[in-house]
Amino acid sequence: MLELRSADLAKVKPIRSEDGPVQERSFRVMVVDDHALVRDLVAAHISFGTSAEVSVAGTFDEAVQRMAEDGPYDLVLLDLNMPGMNGVKSIGRAIEANGGKPVAIISGNCSADIAQAAIEAGAAGFVPKTLAAKSILAAVKFMAEGEVYAPFKLMSATPDSAAEKAGLTPRERDVLRGLSEGKANKEIARDLDLQEVTVKLHVKTLCRKLEAKNRTQAALIARDRNLV
Repeated sequence: MLELRSADLAKVKPIRSEDGPVQERSFRVMVVDDHALVRDLVAAHISFGTSAEVSVAGTFDEAVQRMAEDGPYDLVLLDLNMPGMNGVKSIGRAIEANGGKPVAIISGNCSADIAQAAIEAGAAGFVPKTLAAKSILAAVKFMAEGEVYAPFKLMSATPDSAAEKAGLTPRERDVLRGLSEGKANKEIARDLDLQEVTVKLHVKTLCRKLEAKNRTQAALIARDRNLV
């Protein structure tokens, strides 16, 4: 597996025309996520920041159908938690549906263990949703070229060290990831198999521990301190 720092991502090889200007190879990407806002933002960043033709899908089954209808994509970005997706176990099926071409995971659950499991399952990489837009673009180009990407900071960090220093429990960290993804309490409760009232209590505790005025500020603090 190739682990890269942000600066290394700029080394994606461009195609240079004989006239001098650098031209990017056109390629096709599909972004698959059941959260429309996240899906559309990521797709827009890729569309405007690269020469890629970008398609979107809202479920795993829809993505498989589109791969069958449209032919293989140069890269498919799959959300780890969405309807029809059975975690990293679905990666192999997606690669097969995409004709063996690269399939990567994009997720708000920024765990080194999950990233490693995804790559071992055949994923072309693991892209945290908390990455800066420029880093996501560079990672997409890199994986579309057939390379494997995982953030150096994520893979080399001591798991959950920052969150532990903040005094957060594992369950509070799970809820905080949901907040950072812009999910409502009901969605977080569904993802974590909790009661909505339990999630509300966790959010209240998180705001107190992080000295945040509200859930939005808690999510911003989490990203600034690398807690998720």
